[in-house]
Amino acid sequence: MKEIIKLTGISKKFETEFMETHALDSLDLTIYEGDYVSISGPSGCGKSTLLSIIGLLDSPTEGSYILDGEDVTTLSVNREAEFRNKNIGFIFQSFNLIDDMSVHDNVALPLRYSSEELTEQQVSEKVQHYLSLVGLEHRAMHKPNQLSGGQQQRVAIARALVNSPSILLVDEPTGNLDSKSGDTIMKLLDELNKNGSTICMVTHDTTYARYAKTQLHLLDGKIVEQNAEPERQLEVAV
Repeated sequence: MKEIIKLTGISKKFETEFMETHALDSLDLTIYEGDYVSISGPSGCGKSTLLSIIGLLDSPTEGSYILDGEDVTTLSVNREAEFRNKNIGFIFQSFNLIDDMSVHDNVALPLRYSSEELTEQQVSEKVQHYLSLVGLEHRAMHKPNQLSGGQQQRVAIARALVNSPSILLVDEPTGNLDSKSGDTIMKLLDELNKNGSTICMVTHDTTYARYAKTQLHLLDGKIVEQNAEPERQLEVAV
């Protein structure tokens, strides 16, 4: 089984003049191709810091990080940005869509920054494919503020998928949604995983954490509990 992510001895500390805070403490984590991993735990336990390090948005104080076979702790800033755009798809709680751009152009953004040179037709074909995957191809020319919260999150998922990343990093994907829309998004993520997407999700919701094949619990910067459910029976009203 192919390793997508391998963290070894990852520590992260923040220092001020008066104190030192250890957000992560010698943490080890391996995520394989096709995994669906959830990370939960109380506020301040290190969840967001861990996701930021995995997503190359922050660097560890100590430890090694291998992403898709490459040691990313040695990359230059520019190479790190290229590697992030190619290998990681982000899904945030706040959607992070650009309101004055169409849905189509929002989804196309990662392709505009890709090192792969694509024609406009190729970009449009990719965008339409992933909008179709999330059931929003008919909304391509709408603006994000013309969509519901659940629809905006589906656009964000299409944008995260458009570069065919090695892994999807998902940060509290239902935090700004009502329960019905939240269930719909979780069902979509589950289907994406069953179709081969590798997912690492941070969530405070223990019900949604159970969607994952592997559930990690973080406390004081350490993984203190791990549950694996190879067979999941999930019924969600959509």
